This record gives sequence, structure tokens and C-alpha cells, in this order.
Amino acid sequence: MKLYVCGTGTSGPGAMHPCAKAGKALDEAGYEYELKKVRGYRMMPWTWKSRAEDRKEVKELSGTNEVPILVLDDGEVISDSAAIAKWAKENPAPGR
Repeated sequence: MKLYVCGTGTSGPGAMHPCAKAGKALDEAGYEYELKKVRGYRMMPWTWKSRAEDRKEVKELSGTNEVPILVLDDGEVISDSAAIAKWAKENPAPGR
């Protein structure tokens, strides 16, 4: 599985950061995942020009250029930190 996050990764600025929330939920559920950081943070005006290109893959996968998104091994895409956290809680890693 692959977790797409912003440039701050899963540490994020505080536990309420969406990318940090998604990463924490997967960690707590016992998952190992590939972390893919994408650029183009919407609050940084200097990234606006390249945002569409930086997040092209995310847009193709999820229909939006917002992160986090989780791509499961079967190709299913889960968008939004709350949805990722819910999925992780309901589907703990095998052996958990």
C-alpha cells in the first residue's frame, strides 16, 4: 500500500495535521506502507504555479489533488484522513 502525503510527511505540524492523522492510524493498525511525499502545499503561494504538475498522480488516482490518499494493494483509493483512519481501525493488519 502507498500513502500519499504533503511535504511534511506523517509527522506534520501537530497530531491534527491530516497527513499525520492518516499515518498514525495506519501505524496503530499495524501496517507497513510506502510513503510518497508530494509537493504543492496549497497554503504556500510559491507552490501554486507547480501544484497541478506536482500532484498530477494524486489527481489521477483520486480525482482530487488533496492529500492524504491511501492506495491499497488491490488499487482501491481512500481519500481524506478521516476515511483513512476509519478504514485502518476497521481493517487492522493481519495478525493484529
